[in-house]
Amino acid sequence: MRTSTATEKHSVSMPAATSEDVRARVGSRGFSAYVSNAVARQLERDALDDVLARMEAEHGPVDDDEITAIMGRLAE
Repeated sequence: MRTSTATEKHSVSMPAATSEDVRARVGSRGFSAYVSNAVARQLERDALDDVLARMEAEHGPVDDDEITAIMGRLAE
């Protein structure tokens, strides 16, 4: 993930209810930072999805029984 102190201004459209919920949580002054952090988290998730897709293409899908066993060990 790249980090930079430089900023750019963007115009983004979103549902009014979403904007209101963000403002209610962080206020109008924190709006840009909140949206920026949300986009950064989404980019991290997208990168993880890319890695998982490459691993599945190389090794095949994970067996459901393996997932159940791992989740059981994690719950201990």
